[in-house]
Amino acid sequence: MKIGLIGGGNISITHARAASAIPGLEIAAVYGTNQHKVQQLCREYRAAPYDDLAAFLAHRPMEMVIIGSPSGLHAQQGILAAQQGLHVLVEKPIDVCSEKSAALIAACEAAKVKLAVIFQDRFKPQTRRLKQLIQDGVLGRVLLADARVKWYRPPEYYCRSRWRGSWALDGGALMNQGVHTVDLLLWLLGDVARVQARTATLLHSIEAEDTALALLEFENGSLGTLQATTAAYPGYLRRLEITGTEGTVILENDLIIAADLRRQETSLTHSPTADQNQSASSPVVDDVRGHQSAIDDFVRAVEQNKRPACDGHEAQRSLALIERIYQASAQFRGCGRV
Repeated sequence: MKIGLIGGGNISITHARAASAIPGLEIAAVYGTNQHKVQQLCREYRAAPYDDLAAFLAHRPMEMVIIGSPSGLHAQQGILAAQQGLHVLVEKPIDVCSEKSAALIAACEAAKVKLAVIFQDRFKPQTRRLKQLIQDGVLGRVLLADARVKWYRPPEYYCRSRWRGSWALDGGALMNQGVHTVDLLLWLLGDVARVQARTATLLHSIEAEDTALALLEFENGSLGTLQATTAAYPGYLRRLEITGTEGTVILENDLIIAADLRRQETSLTHSPTADQNQSASSPVVDDVRGHQSAIDDFVRAVEQNKRPACDGHEAQRSLALIERIYQASAQFRGCGRV
């Protein structure tokens, strides 16, 4: 299968490395606005460079695209790709606006092409193990969830970019960094019935928030807290604690580091090696195994005509919850989101 990459930045480099590690995949073309980065990618992977999106989407042979552009462009570019008959795999989040993401889903369904969003944490062995423990009732009835994404991004991460931290193209710590954890909470525990929240821009000179706190009441009756920030120097490992009537499991850096359960389970804290990415303090992705699993799942969905692990409808859930958190925070402040 021949694929095209939209974007030439850090995450598109990740996509290229992950895709090239999958047998049978070939990077055919790359489109981006930074021609220096696009040319570098194309030289490394022997792909055709484009600075015109329409010309790129007309490149053949090419069956699918992976979109790694600024988040607020995902739906717009994905719709254009679908209209050209190309399957669409999007870096998280699906977009920064539910109306636009809904239009992308509708366009892909109309064109009869596959759509999925990269939430690579769903593929990691011990997050899957935790989901199975919950489904099997090993934790009993889930009572509490505590999710903490206390990361750090230096000022230059934002000030050297024209789009990072903007409402139109990025959002803040929730939409960019925290969205993976929002997706995990929904994937593990189901939909949220009620939200209370407070967001603030405490450190960085950006439009959107760099810190968010939310209280969540899930439809299954469990309660949760969510913290997300890019202002916690020097950055700490993401931590997720799930407590049920039969015990507690703690996930840190996508590994189960503690499991205090009435019913003892073997090999819970001695499984595969952790994700090696330093996400708490850096946006650079060194360990591409998670992305590789997500891309491989999408390719198999295309080849076997089945549903991807995280299709557009599934990915829209995290976006919708983040929008509800933003709305709840705006109500708390007595003003609307700008």
